[in-house]
Amino acid sequence: MSVSHPAKGAVTVNLGDRSYGIEINGSLEAVGEQLTQLGLGRKIAVVTNPTVKQLYGQRLIDSLKGAEFQVMSIEIPDGEEYKTLDWANSIYTALLINHFDRQSALVALGGGVIGDLTGFAAATFMRGIPFVQVPSTLLAMVDSSVGGKTGVNHPMGKNMIGAFHQPKRVLMDLGVLKTLAKEEFLAGMAEVIKYGIIADAALFDYLDTHRTRILDLDPDALGHIIGRSCEIKADVVAKDEREAGLRAILNFGHTIGHAIETLENYTMRHGYAVAIGMVTASRLAHEGGFCDSSVPERVEKLIKSYGLPTGLSALKRRPAPVEFLDAIQVDKKAEGGTVRFVLPKKIGEVVITKEWDETVLQKILSQ
Repeated sequence: MSVSHPAKGAVTVNLGDRSYGIEINGSLEAVGEQLTQLGLGRKIAVVTNPTVKQLYGQRLIDSLKGAEFQVMSIEIPDGEEYKTLDWANSIYTALLINHFDRQSALVALGGGVIGDLTGFAAATFMRGIPFVQVPSTLLAMVDSSVGGKTGVNHPMGKNMIGAFHQPKRVLMDLGVLKTLAKEEFLAGMAEVIKYGIIADAALFDYLDTHRTRILDLDPDALGHIIGRSCEIKADVVAKDEREAGLRAILNFGHTIGHAIETLENYTMRHGYAVAIGMVTASRLAHEGGFCDSSVPERVEKLIKSYGLPTGLSALKRRPAPVEFLDAIQVDKKAEGGTVRFVLPKKIGEVVITKEWDETVLQKILSQ
């Protein structure tokens, strides 16, 4: 897939009258002014978690109030285990108590959990109200804040309950990454690496040759990799919003990754699980004849160079291969009981296939 470089600081998701912009180099102080352009109602609820609220909540709230919005905040505890229907219901309750209507809006200030949960609440409250993403983690910036996938988890599977509901805008202040824990930053890098593998060999090479600058949070390097990631995702979403075909390539590494998260009771970071999933899928691709041996070798080397896990030894408990096979069957991408894997043909190109060998996967999972 050929993807052009984004204009500096801005990417557009082209979805007709539901198109929206992604501001890469924005600031929290400008959010209020940006939202005045969207035709929203005056009531806004900022959904966040206690950690992010303490760091950045007041800056965002002051910006919104400065633009004459009526602002309230809703706090959700920090962690994947709180991305549930019960916590979505707590958002509904707060909105009803404060007389929110269909013109009122939600703003998600946080990482992937906050973004997914807020988006789901926005998609379902009064059959759909506007929301805006203000991601605070690298993973949310390059992945979950873009594309309109919203949802909550079920004990039997990740993101099993959800809806497609596009944000009105995605606003990023890259300065917030300075306070992000190193482990959370690395978790986000797994998704950036994913984009290089599925669609852009040049990005993959950039991640290899500019690793020191990226890990040192060099603004230009961050702007480049985040912009490229958003551009790739925006291009895919514009062509296949509801995952009828092409969009499934964005799930590279996620079939095994989601199974790991489920088996670990959501205690492993999403990006870490996806990193293991990408290495496993690359090995499966090689064993199945989809690619040569250099692909899994390069994938594993780059992932390892960013301090991310590459094997199942990183799990708290080593599940039996049959447990993995059971877990991946509970997968949104399964069709007619058959799981589709996204497998690399080369760096920069993947294929979506049902033609994978269960025996080979069991062998890889046993290693």
